[in-house]
Amino acid sequence: MHWQLHNVDALPWLLDQSAGEFDALVTDPPYSSGGLHTKDRVKDKANDKYLSSPNLYPEFSGENRDQYSYLQWSTLWLSQACRTLREGAPVLLFSDWRQLPVMTSAMQAAGFTWRGIVAWDKTEASRPQKGRFRQQAEFVIWGSKGAWHDADGPTQPGVLRFAVTAGGPKLHTTGKPLPLMDALVKVCPSGTILDPFAGSGTTGMAALRSGRRFVGCEREEAYYKIACERLAAA
Repeated sequence: MHWQLHNVDALPWLLDQSAGEFDALVTDPPYSSGGLHTKDRVKDKANDKYLSSPNLYPEFSGENRDQYSYLQWSTLWLSQACRTLREGAPVLLFSDWRQLPVMTSAMQAAGFTWRGIVAWDKTEASRPQKGRFRQQAEFVIWGSKGAWHDADGPTQPGVLRFAVTAGGPKLHTTGKPLPLMDALVKVCPSGTILDPFAGSGTTGMAALRSGRRFVGCEREEAYYKIACERLAAA
């Protein structure tokens, strides 16, 4: 089978996986971001935080950790993900500007070598703010388990420009466009891409479209069903 998706929580699932099983980690974990005040932190509803129309997509949890607990949790699951990867495996982690320092620290604490940041330019359609800078970018923190697997491969761009709806409408509150994921998986070796936070399955779609295999998990049943339908169709 070219893909597997499990309807479970990421951390206990990773604990059960074998060492050296996967060839790359490409994932978009919950940011636990966007809340500036304590009242935002006691909410475990991501859609209320990120959307002006909260009922547009199914809800997901895990968005109310403070910086300290987010760092600890990220280090825990990344340490287990690192154990399941083969030597040389690339790791690509999405983050926003608020959590960028936390995620770069967690990546290194988990045993990965941090190698850089790719900027995702979401275009001028994203979040205008009168009198201030537009919130136009999110980031992909990239690195590897040990030495980079491909020292002679082609150079990939360090800024990727895709509208949020490039390739079709969003299916998840924080969903990433399929053309963006197509561009990112180009640095992965042939084999199996791991995504512990599969969401609507876009990483898996990009993996399959590129001829790679995909294994992931998604604990929210609504998104698990959406992802399974997309992966089966692919």
